[in-house]
Amino acid sequence: MLPITVSRRAFAAGLLACGIAGSANAQEPIKIGWLSSLTGPLSSAAIAENQGVQFAVDEINKAGGINGRKLELLTRDTAGEPTKAVNLAQQLVFSDKVHFVIGPVNSGESLATVPIVAKAGIPNIVIGSVDELINEKRFPLAFRAINTNTQWIQGGNDYALNVLKRKKVAVIGDTSGYGTSSAKTAAELLEKAGVKPVYSVLIDPNKTDLTDEITKAKAAGADVIMPWSAATGLMARILNTRGNMGWDVPVVGHPAIMALPIKALLNKPEYWENAYAAGYQSTTYVDGKLPERTQKLVDQIKPALGGKIDFTFWWVALGYDTVKIIEHAVKTNGSTDPQKFKELLEKTKDFPGVYASYTWTPDNHNGFPDKNIVVNTANTFKDGSYDRAPM
Repeated sequence: MLPITVSRRAFAAGLLACGIAGSANAQEPIKIGWLSSLTGPLSSAAIAENQGVQFAVDEINKAGGINGRKLELLTRDTAGEPTKAVNLAQQLVFSDKVHFVIGPVNSGESLATVPIVAKAGIPNIVIGSVDELINEKRFPLAFRAINTNTQWIQGGNDYALNVLKRKKVAVIGDTSGYGTSSAKTAAELLEKAGVKPVYSVLIDPNKTDLTDEITKAKAAGADVIMPWSAATGLMARILNTRGNMGWDVPVVGHPAIMALPIKALLNKPEYWENAYAAGYQSTTYVDGKLPERTQKLVDQIKPALGGKIDFTFWWVALGYDTVKIIEHAVKTNGSTDPQKFKELLEKTKDFPGVYASYTWTPDNHNGFPDKNIVVNTANTFKDGSYDRAPM
């Protein structure tokens, strides 16, 4: 046998090095950046979403990870502040070198961070609802899992105008980026339907006394109040002020109207009556039953929560789905490559999540279907879900 030459030794060493590198890459954790407003005035949705995100990560890791690679979740609390969200997004994509970013939770923060994540070439699962967050040309790696704000507002408008037969609408938003954008969109969609709001106002989400605003809405002749804000504290104060005035006008709008934290903030339990909110088929009881996929996740996660679900479950389902979408892409592609991620999601049709079944295309990175929007009765909370509003 001939002695191994230098070149043959080098070749063998190269093969060994490649093997070691390949093995190391296979074991490298998949880093997911999670921008979540776990504190601050808009934290109720984020806390529930975090339960779903963390449960999905733990579930996947217990099963061996994705193609043998464990998930590493890097959670960053933005406190609902856009400036803080920007700093944390930059840290995740440039310093921590994450493979994916989920969030931020709130649209006001997302408007500031989505361009940063896009510039870094990192796939972003968007869970803010304002329409401007998705732009297939400017942000080619951003894919939305939540519904758009327009879908929520259209669902609420349809219920107020066509089911309740109300025509004199008071539109209330808050002064956040989300609240301002939502109030504007709500007014525009109402006017397209031939209804000009009789009163519109933007309120600081931390303002404690809303007597002036609700009194003005009543004086304007409003026969329905339509608030578009994610701040549960503000929603509770709207309901309290309406109740204290003895004004039994229906309230129809954002899902925050039926968020469970409101219950403890109400002056009287009956102030939650005659209140309706945009919701989802996935977390709506029909004949006392939830959809099969939703019930399965409820049964799986409930023991970890002490046998009680005391927050709105669709946020849990959404958080869970964001991680499962990443799992779907990485497992199918065999890698975390951003371009492959984009190409796969753009041809994904009816991916079966819990919160929704998702479809994305090259021309539409909004994955949530219109048909999944329903309207719920606010004070019917049970294990995180709700009854459908009377039709």
